[in-house]
Amino acid sequence: MTKTPADTAGAATTAPKMTPEDAEARRAVKPVICYPNDTLAPPDLALYHAARQTAVKVGEVTVPPRDGASFTVKAGQFFRITSIEGPQVGDLNLFNANDLSEKFYSGKTRALHGTHITTGERMWSSHPYLRPMATITADTLGWYGIDEFGGSVHDVIGTRCDPYTNNLLSGGQYHHCCHSNLTRALADHEGIALAEAEPQVHDVLNVFMCTGFTRDTGQYFMKASPVRPGDYLEMFAEIDLLGVLSACPGGDCSSEHSSDEAACHPMLVEVFAPAEGALGEWVSPPVNGYDRSHGR
Repeated sequence: MTKTPADTAGAATTAPKMTPEDAEARRAVKPVICYPNDTLAPPDLALYHAARQTAVKVGEVTVPPRDGASFTVKAGQFFRITSIEGPQVGDLNLFNANDLSEKFYSGKTRALHGTHITTGERMWSSHPYLRPMATITADTLGWYGIDEFGGSVHDVIGTRCDPYTNNLLSGGQYHHCCHSNLTRALADHEGIALAEAEPQVHDVLNVFMCTGFTRDTGQYFMKASPVRPGDYLEMFAEIDLLGVLSACPGGDCSSEHSSDEAACHPMLVEVFAPAEGALGEWVSPPVNGYDRSHGR
């Protein structure tokens, strides 16, 4: 059989896969932590816990299954997200309540703390602000740690289920993905159009979700969340916050999301205000100190 020019060109550009002689030495190079965080000022958890003992509930919101809802928290208050009827995960967006351009930065939070966050770690805001938005003060799933599959809870690696990826993979038109739930809830709170709200929706903290990366293919995985009714994640608001939470259509994410097949449950958000003076000299953190000159 005579090869065509196209065949010849293809063969010429197809290189064999080769393993270098020093492959194992290259793999054996020890990793370096990109952002050592020992210079970060630690949160004063003792102060927060003492203030929490004086706090009274000042508001609550129930997030319906497969839907989203918004809530506000003033700087110096606490908010608690609770699983109330059955195992349920939630996708959380946070904004500066006074300026939507300052929002949760999952990538930098991941770089500073790791793929999953728990008590004593913080949700950081986007550039150019880059300051603590909220500090985790209590986590009833803190015992879970990292399991044999590399899974853990409260991840900052997933992006949120969305109708675009759902359409890409299945061709469907599903409107209760977390991205859409967050978009609707934000639009309703701000009194703006969906088209204006959608660009503000951002990568999330996956509350209660159990996730990781497979060891063989490096793919993002989910598994049944260990959350049970009564479990909660509680945070201290470092700045005035607008929170938007979606009760994921995947329920406990044990099998699938972006469908009406999974058993889904509501979630409860409660806001607590400490007694006056309970925080002593505490002040809300300022925005990042970089001068924004960018070398010019």
